[in-house]
Parts: sequence; C-alpha cells; structure tokens
Amino acid sequence: MQTSLVARRFASTASKSHHKVLIVGGDNVSSDTSALDNEGTAGIGAAQQILNLIRSSGKPYTPGDIAIVDAAEWHHYQPGWTLVGSGLKRKHELRRPLQSLIPTPYVAHHAERLQSFNPESNSVQTESGKELTYDTLVVAPGLKVKFEAIEGLPKALADPGSGVSSIYSYDTCDKAWADIDALRNGKAVFTQPAGVIKCAGAPQKIMWMAWDRWRRTGRGDNIQVDFVTGMPTMFSVPKYSEALNALRIERGVGGTFGHDLKSIDTSARTATFKTPDGKVETKEYTLLHVVPPQGPHDFVKNSPLADAAGWVDVDQATLQHKKYENVFSLGDGSSLPTSKTAAAITAQAPVLAENLTKYLATGKIGGARYDGYTSCPLLTGYGQLMLAEFVYGLKPQETFAGILGDQVKPHSAYYYLKKDIFPWAYFNHYVQGRWYGRQGFRKPSFPSA
Repeated sequence: MQTSLVARRFASTASKSHHKVLIVGGDNVSSDTSALDNEGTAGIGAAQQILNLIRSSGKPYTPGDIAIVDAAEWHHYQPGWTLVGSGLKRKHELRRPLQSLIPTPYVAHHAERLQSFNPESNSVQTESGKELTYDTLVVAPGLKVKFEAIEGLPKALADPGSGVSSIYSYDTCDKAWADIDALRNGKAVFTQPAGVIKCAGAPQKIMWMAWDRWRRTGRGDNIQVDFVTGMPTMFSVPKYSEALNALRIERGVGGTFGHDLKSIDTSARTATFKTPDGKVETKEYTLLHVVPPQGPHDFVKNSPLADAAGWVDVDQATLQHKKYENVFSLGDGSSLPTSKTAAAITAQAPVLAENLTKYLATGKIGGARYDGYTSCPLLTGYGQLMLAEFVYGLKPQETFAGILGDQVKPHSAYYYLKKDIFPWAYFNHYVQGRWYGRQGFRKPSFPSA
C-alpha cells in the first residue's frame, strides 16, 4: 500500500506499521484516568525538527518514516491557560486541530492511544492491539494531572457556583476568570501541591493576577488572599523565591508552607490540608483555586523505560535512554531534573533532534548536550512579569539581564513576551520546527561528537 502514500494527496501514511522514528505524543491517556487535556508540545516540536534535519541533510526520506502516536483531536498551548484565567485570552484561541499541525504525508499520524512499550523488540502496542515497530523511539507523553486525587475536586470543578476552579484544564481555565471577576469580598485561597508539577510558577501566577485585578477594581481591601503550598518555599530557585516571598509580604498575601490539599467540602466551603507533621488542617474559602497533584502516566511508570520514580529514564545531557540506546525522551514525561515547562522543551527539542538523527545515520549520537535550561515567566500583575531563567543546579541564567537589568525585577517587556509574543511564536514557528526558545529563530549549533 506504500505506493499510494505519495501518489494520492490525501492518503494516510498511518497504514505503515514500521517507522524509522516513532514518537509517542501527548494524548495517550486511557479514558478511565482524570487527565482532561493532552500535552503534545514535546512530541510535535521534536517531530518537525527531526524531519527538518533529515530533509536538510539530503538523505533519502520516504513519507511515513516519521510517525506520531497521539489520539488527541486538539493541540493546546497550555502556558496560555494562565492568560485565560486572568481574562487576557479566550481559551479557544489557544488551540488548533492536531491534524492541522502534523506535516502529512511526511509525518504519519496514528490517531490512537498507546497500551505498552516493548523496547526489547523495538515495538509498541496501541489500545486497539496494533503493533508498531521502530528504528528509534521518542517518548513524549507529558504527565498526568490527577484531579481525582483530591477528594471532592472533580465535583467542585463541575459546579458553576462552587467557587472552585483550576487553570490546569482546558475545561476549567475560564472558570478561574469567572470566579475571580465575580468575587467581591471574602477569602481567596490559592494552592500548590507537594512534588513535581508542570510549570511550578503557575499556581502563584494566577494568584498575583487575581490580587492585581481586585486591587485595580477597588476590591483589594475586602478580599484576603492566601497562598497555601505543599512546598517549603515560594519557588525552587532561591534568588527568585526570596523576591517572590518579599512581594508576598509587601502585598499582604498570607503564606502557608508544607500544607498539601487533600479534600474539598463545597457545601461548607472548606478545604482540608495535610500538614508537615501529618495532621490535618481545615481552611475556609470563598474562592479556591486548585492545582492538582501530578505525576507520570501509568503506561510509562509501569514500563521497562521508567526509572524508580516512573519517569522515562534518560541521560540528563544527551536525552538518550540509559538502557535502550535507540530510545530518547524529552518534556514533562522525562526524568530530566529541571522544571517542566514549555520553555524547557524548546531547549530540549534541538538537542534530541540532533542526537537522534546522528544516531540514525551512524549508530552513535551527536555532540548536542542539554544544560537544563528552563524558564518560568512569573506574572506578578497586569503589565508586569518576573522572568525566571535557570539551568541545572537551580543556577540563574538570564537572557535579558545585560539589557534590562536583573530579571528578578518585574518588567513590562517580559509581560508582553508572555502575553503576545510566545503564543504567536508557538503556533506560527515552534510547531513548524523554526523556534528555538531563548535563541529565537537562530538554530542552535552543536559540536561534533
């Protein structure tokens, strides 16, 4: 059937069962889980950059040599959900049909969910029972957002009058704005779970935007804002954490650390937290913004590819699997010890593409190495943003400090990067493999291996 792949414009390359590069993308979550939205940023970016490198090398390429396994209908720009929760964007503006972003027929699309990995036989199995084989495998499934782990949360999110919302779902990010805009007085509680989450700054970004909205509309004195987090500090990087804590104190925002949300009672308007000593503490709320706990998907955690924590076990510099040399991973589902953000993925994708394509050609990876770069654009109010950038070891590495000064100081230029430039660059250039994060349109160059 392969002759029809190039002969017919709209023929599907998904009929192939073997691919040189097989990419496990975002929506590979069975319907019995609570993860409401696909990931996909890592997979779609990696696919396009790998394709670009192969085609520019002049090496033979057959349509369908690269394939993505992803059952999603829509591809979301998830960093934009904070903007939706702040009343700055409409959520439908921040998604595209996934099929429209896949460069068919060059990249095949298996619109299915994955069931299992079989790296010893270089194969995977989908939920329908189809076996797909590969020369190289890229695992980029994102992570699982566990809404059901907090008792009462799914029910509260479904209730328009509950006062409970979350920007961690397409279905509920606009509810956050509705609740924030409607609140006139009372207690507003913003939570962050203990452990690893995607974009660890987002729980307080939405809080700062709500605080500023209430201040600008004359409601600030009538609303007590509290940040209740399962983490020991405001942020993982000491430099930014100290500045954020100073901002919290200056603005009169309460801070409770080491408290992990466990349950919600919407009828009583109370939230129950587990304290560091194992006890429970209940807090009243009028508005409650919840960030659910997160972790690896079960189909990754229970596979031969996972480390002890359940993430895809890869070398932190090369992104190559530690046991299976033809397997690579990037993004939120990987074991890379850095903050899980879209900015991190824009730095990881060129490294993975370089090393994988060199492996395909020579049997050895290239000289590309990832330094752990990640960024968290910390909205601190309307028209202001603290741009946290750092590498492995929680070491700040700031792009604009030499031009605009220490990035610990909020600046309007960073705000408009977050609000306007990044969403535009994502859909117009990143998904086509032409945007490289902090390097913009400049393709990174790497030394020979």
